[in-house]
Amino acid sequence: MLNDPRSHGLWERTAPPAPPTAPLNGAIRADVVIVGAGYTGLSAALRLAESGVEAVVLEAVEIGFGGAGRNVGLVNAGMWVMPDQLVNTLGPVYGERLIELLGNAPRTVFDLITKHAISCEDERSGTLHCGVGPAGLRELEQRAAIWQKRGAPVRLLDAAETAEKVGSGAYTGSLLDLRAGTIQPLAYARGLATAAVKAGGRIFTRSPVQSASESGGKWEVKTATGSVLADWVIVATDAYSIGPWVRLRTEQVHLPYFNLATEPLSDGMQKAILPERQGVWDTKSVLSSYRFDRQGRLVFGSVGALRGTGIAVHRAWAQRSLAALFPQLGPVRFESEWYGQIGMTKDNLPRFHRLGRNVIGFSGYNGRGIAPGTVLGRCLADRITGKLTDAEMPLPDTAPESVAGRAVREAAYEYGAQATHLIGARLPGRI
Repeated sequence: MLNDPRSHGLWERTAPPAPPTAPLNGAIRADVVIVGAGYTGLSAALRLAESGVEAVVLEAVEIGFGGAGRNVGLVNAGMWVMPDQLVNTLGPVYGERLIELLGNAPRTVFDLITKHAISCEDERSGTLHCGVGPAGLRELEQRAAIWQKRGAPVRLLDAAETAEKVGSGAYTGSLLDLRAGTIQPLAYARGLATAAVKAGGRIFTRSPVQSASESGGKWEVKTATGSVLADWVIVATDAYSIGPWVRLRTEQVHLPYFNLATEPLSDGMQKAILPERQGVWDTKSVLSSYRFDRQGRLVFGSVGALRGTGIAVHRAWAQRSLAALFPQLGPVRFESEWYGQIGMTKDNLPRFHRLGRNVIGFSGYNGRGIAPGTVLGRCLADRITGKLTDAEMPLPDTAPESVAGRAVREAAYEYGAQATHLIGARLPGRI
């Protein structure tokens, strides 16, 4: 997108086309105007359109331009934060409500894929959170105990079981979550958009919002070449927020994350590595993740930005790491590379904001955008149609708070990842 091969990489090359869209021209009316065509905005648009509500989506660039089109494609349940800690932070009412909603969120994603015949390479065999060293195994043991106490279909695997499922003996164990899976993330976003248009929604791309004002009980949302007059506004711009709601960007610290995709591996290698097609991420503080796409490419990623000195550093680290994880692979060539930004909040939890009368939104997915974005978008739609009341929302209403020292922390993430990867995986058996 924008003639940048490092923005969406493999996903842009292999995703089915998006529905035809154009910039907004002229003044139109709608019941709801949605700003942002990522998972949250598109899920809300689909839900509203299916409920007979006239919804218009305004997207600054293209469908799935932000995190929705760049992530690794892991459809995970819950958040990074452990369930018990989540309850301690949000309290028992909101905490338990959010845990239940997000624990079931992958099922909602896969049900939508089935219902709307979305072609997005979905794999529903779970994910593996892999432990690095004794400390990583202890973390997984704790997570397994907490989730199993809540009845979740998760299972702690020992080192031998993990090696069998991954194809590598690098890990001390893993947590298999059968609720989860993988998708082609940009294809899923485009599929949601196609379903929303078929249901009656309208999407305008290359239409960044410049202003929003309320008059006579209506909101007028303006772009450079048009405007939408609506009763409600959903702000679904998250970590890529610009324009009138840029403060949603300032309450999040950008964590860069990149992915590289190999050429399709041989049939033998595909049977030896991740034979059941789970998605993987590990317990390292500067984590790694990997999964296969449907054509047998191994998509391998970690924290970092593919720009400046980071390009060579992260490429070299990825080569060394794959050699340490899977020595049977031999030399590999990467045919695609791309990166984006994850929005991290102070407590690693999402936010619900009421940004004005009849202006609502969720943001701050902390690297878990696919399933949470899908179900929270539906919650926004249900609040507008009256299926949910304010008291029934999954998060309390809070005001955006800018993060102090945000620029310094973002630089520390980017260059700290470079420093870690510069020396990482240089010793035999180390990943």
